[in-house]
Amino acid sequence: MKRLILAVCAILTTCALFAQEAPAAPEAPKAEWNKGMTTTIGFSQLSLMQWAAGGVGQLTLNTFADLYANLTKGKVVWNNELQAGYGFIHSFDKDYLLKSDDRLIFDSKFGYKAAEKLYFSAVYNFRTQFAEGWDASHSLIISDFFAPAYTSLGLGIDYTPTKNVSINFAPLTGKVTMVRPEELRVRYGNREDQFARFELGTQLRVDAKLEVENFKVATALVLFSDYLNKPQNIKVNWDVNAEAKVTKFFSVTLRTNLIYDDNVLVPKYYKRATAEHAVGDPYQGKGIQFKELFSIGFTYTFGQAKK
Repeated sequence: MKRLILAVCAILTTCALFAQEAPAAPEAPKAEWNKGMTTTIGFSQLSLMQWAAGGVGQLTLNTFADLYANLTKGKVVWNNELQAGYGFIHSFDKDYLLKSDDRLIFDSKFGYKAAEKLYFSAVYNFRTQFAEGWDASHSLIISDFFAPAYTSLGLGIDYTPTKNVSINFAPLTGKVTMVRPEELRVRYGNREDQFARFELGTQLRVDAKLEVENFKVATALVLFSDYLNKPQNIKVNWDVNAEAKVTKFFSVTLRTNLIYDDNVLVPKYYKRATAEHAVGDPYQGKGIQFKELFSIGFTYTFGQAKK
């Protein structure tokens, strides 16, 4: 009986020692979120009454919101950003608005760390506008919500040489161009009976940002080549957002957007007279699109500052 009691005590003592010496299970990595929203509102108004030098009274409003939610958890990085902007110019001598800005852009990038500064990645993008867009004479609608709309998904690798630079190469990228009204489809490269046009190709995206005291600038350059149709014709989309704070709540902003897509027809004008057209007559052709918006207005950030 004494031997049995001693044996049981020895077993219990050994188990207790092993339990004390066994290494604790590693803690699961914590999820760290960086979430917030930055808003900008710019406003100006001009009124004239019997003004000898001439001019036209007008009202101008520009709004922009940048919402972001970025997750870091162990080897996983997931960045999400929604940009929404709308602006208009209203001349008091006319009964319609002219858009100065109109954008709705959603970006999402998922990365899994494969090596130092290198991630396996999936990149998603959606881009369209909110409202109708008219030509210069305001007689013809040339864009609208989902006219056009672009969406893409790319699989590849993401290289981050510094915390402010990201180079994403996605050799397998699917892109869809959607145009809702039939009368606008040819303008954006679709057939009249084709709501959605699919492209399969490779995409290179470079994101960079710089922040020095009260000045910050962010840029995104996207290059896309379609394997299925004229891969030598590179499509370009380049955005630049710059902001300089004047005071805590007021800032100067500059946003530009450059686009080249050989499937999209843009307004052009004859530079030489022909048998059928005079100099200055309009027509639709391929070309570079460029938009620049400069404004001074109220800026406020909700939540965490964007990292």
